Amino acid sequence: MHPKVFVSHASEDKERFVTNFATKLRENGVDAWLDKWEMLPGDSLVDKIFEEGLKEAKAVIIVLSNYSIKKPWVREELNASIVAKLSKGTKIIPIVLDNCEVPQSLVSTLWESIPDLKDYDQNFKRVLSSIFGATDKPALGKAPAHTTSVYHEIGCLTKVDNLVLKESCEYAIENDDVMINPESLFGDGEKLGFSRAEIKDCIEVLEQNGYLDVSQNLAGGGENYSCHFSVTTYGLDNYARSYVPDYSEILEKIVSLIVNENINSNTSIQEKVAKPILIINHILNVLESSSHLKLFKTSGGIVQIYNISASLRRVLA
Repeated sequence: MHPKVFVSHASEDKERFVTNFATKLRENGVDAWLDKWEMLPGDSLVDKIFEEGLKEAKAVIIVLSNYSIKKPWVREELNASIVAKLSKGTKIIPIVLDNCEVPQSLVSTLWESIPDLKDYDQNFKRVLSSIFGATDKPALGKAPAHTTSVYHEIGCLTKVDNLVLKESCEYAIENDDVMINPESLFGDGEKLGFSRAEIKDCIEVLEQNGYLDVSQNLAGGGENYSCHFSVTTYGLDNYARSYVPDYSEILEKIVSLIVNENINSNTSIQEKVAKPILIINHILNVLESSSHLKLFKTSGGIVQIYNISASLRRVLA
């Protein structure tokens, strides 16, 4: 649909500006209404301008110049367009030539001033954008991850520490590997919306508080992370209790399988509970650290369960 635009002007401006401007509008998909193109001998002046030109216009371009501001006819068109704007929302776009005085009725309307009639490409683009309602305003990007991520407090950790731990645990669970290269996971920090230096500090704080086990000292690493790290049992347990919705139910189910059904391996448990193997292995590690059972771990990732204690049976009591 081509927007219809009425061009109000003084005849003295037709050859020096208006005809060329209106032609450019039509070349760019705007149905510019210009009297010299629309009116033939015998046409009713009033009907053509007010009933056809102004009445159907989506926008009215008013060319203001030292000539037009003195014309009573232009003032009549201007008054009609002001009425249209108030009654049906017709857009009014003043174009100012000659550095002339803008009429009081348009003082509060943003106008386009064209000082050079031979070079007005940028002015034309802005007028065109106004007609089509387009803008060069950049599109909205995604909000930083740290502002939208689900966040649950963990101990005395700050939000950024918490989110670094969360990302690390989720990466470990997804890849079934607690050993993490922060360069691959965090890169320059854009994923979380924090700087590389902030994430390096988080890794150090998380290590100091027992959530991570860092393979190298971060000091002297420059801009690089200069380390690998693994999530500790303590770190994964804090994450799971905060972010895994059914963690308590999973723990209870695994204990029941071990005690009541004599399930004795991590793979057999996974067949029953359909949860990530790393979560299952973590729960088994927690049970072992609490002296509820003992584990035998093979190089192939199989974990065998044996020596189940009476204390584990009492958990279900």
